Amino acid sequence: MDNERSAVIKIGDKEYELILSTRATKEIAKRYGGLDNLGEKLMRSENFEMALDEIIWLITLLANQSILINNLHNQEKPKDLLTEEEVELLTSPLELAVYKSAITEAMFKGTARNIESEDSESKNAEVG
Repeated sequence: MDNERSAVIKIGDKEYELILSTRATKEIAKRYGGLDNLGEKLMRSENFEMALDEIIWLITLLANQSILINNLHNQEKPKDLLTEEEVELLTSPLELAVYKSAITEAMFKGTARNIESEDSESKNAEVG
């Protein structure tokens, strides 16, 4: 996929790219009220089980973006989406903690802005 937009994690014996797409951003906004509220919600989860559920949901959402993009480009041979149950069964709580940095990386890359400045000479050149 696009390394500038993704972070890679391994679940079971497969690698998955975590991508923050517009679709994923909309789903996060529905669940948390926006990206700004995501971190606060994860930190304030009432109990350990709830915190794990939120991280599992987020990993599944971000990992499925790369699968959905693949399926869009390869409609004749689609891949199965990752399920929350698979993430629960194929990971340990320790791995989920490690994945938090990959989630952060994917979200940072998904919201990064590449700003290019114009050449000041061309912008301020006199018209003759």
